Amino acid sequence: MAYFSGSRDTCPSVKNILLLDSEGKRVAVKYYSDDWPTNSSKLAFEKSVFTKTLKTNARTEAEIAMFENNIVIYKFVQDLHFFVTGGDDENELILAAVLQGFFDAVALLLRNNVDKREALENLDLILLCLDEIVDGGMILETDATSIAAKVAAHSADSGAPLSEQTITQALAIAREHLTRSLLN
Repeated sequence: MAYFSGSRDTCPSVKNILLLDSEGKRVAVKYYSDDWPTNSSKLAFEKSVFTKTLKTNARTEAEIAMFENNIVIYKFVQDLHFFVTGGDDENELILAAVLQGFFDAVALLLRNNVDKREALENLDLILLCLDEIVDGGMILETDATSIAAKVAAHSADSGAPLSEQTITQALAIAREHLTRSLLN
């Protein structure tokens, strides 16, 4: 495929990260690709991928599926379904590392209470977690301890507990920290 630049081969990317409940409804999702330009196309993809993977037993370890020319790595815990999607030319091990980093960071932040109710109560932490893992499709971090520490640092630096901030405040603080770290 000559039309890809050389950096494409050396920099793996993620198309989306999905956290769905046991009925396939959104808990937290982030799309980094234009493959699904409308909200309805995103919802259709989520429904399709959920339906396709529902009958599998991805509770003990992550599973891999090819779906609509994408590699989907997924894992289920309690009533939550974690998905990471990459192009069909991506390395499955890298996508699996992203999934494991996301899952383990969420488990750390939720103190191993990984279920829908706890996830919704701490949605701000999960969204910050996604921002620490992937930015614009580029993988930034897969180490769960580092991800959780950065999310916790955003909370501690702001003065108020993260759970008491609005998403807008939390994102503003996260943006400020990212800008500061890029300038250093």
